[in-house]
Amino acid sequence: MQGISKRHLMITVATAWMGLLSAVAAAEAADRPDNEPPEGFTALFNGKDLTGWKGLVASPPKRAEMTEEELAEAQKAADEQMREHWSVEDGVLIYDGKGNSLCTVKDYGDFELYVDWKILDEGDSGIYLRGTPQVQIWDPKLRNVGSGGLYNNQENPSEPLVTADNEVGEWNTFFIRMVGEKVTVYLNDQLVVDNVTLENYWERDKPIYETGQIELQHHGNTLYFKNIFIKELE
Repeated sequence: MQGISKRHLMITVATAWMGLLSAVAAAEAADRPDNEPPEGFTALFNGKDLTGWKGLVASPPKRAEMTEEELAEAQKAADEQMREHWSVEDGVLIYDGKGNSLCTVKDYGDFELYVDWKILDEGDSGIYLRGTPQVQIWDPKLRNVGSGGLYNNQENPSEPLVTADNEVGEWNTFFIRMVGEKVTVYLNDQLVVDNVTLENYWERDKPIYETGQIELQHHGNTLYFKNIFIKELE
């Protein structure tokens, strides 16, 4: 094909394939009980309690500077705070807006991730990938921009391709794929981020970390999450 590189064609085909998979998964999810993972995925949230999750301790660079004892002490305090403000009700993970972000106990490298989320009026949140901000979640009227963009990017695209949010108060679904430094995001089956580099917010002179925790970001708003599924990629 004249004018189209082989690499660009491969990315285009891969993106289209992911879109098809996302649509198929959405159709299957309609018949699947909440918090039951699709084939090949693992549930990060079991729908019952906070197993597999921990409270947020500082940033990746600051955690790396802590001694093992300092980190353990800080983590204990963060976990106590977590349990005060994150809870589970009727299979939904709920945040009361008064604590801090929620993090996976495990670190992840390359992965595919499903997350269902819901916010209230003027809500603001996000999904940190490998401990780094972020796939944006917010009420589109806050800045006339939809959710799903890589908000903290400076050199690479930061805004979503389209606004695909459902009405505030309704459930939304992310499908996020991260391979190396590249991120693709579908919101409600619409492509909003197409194989874009996620920049290292914490250390701008370095590439994104190879592994890190996934975080549900707090911005002082009431938040709701469910159906959080991950598949690690080799």
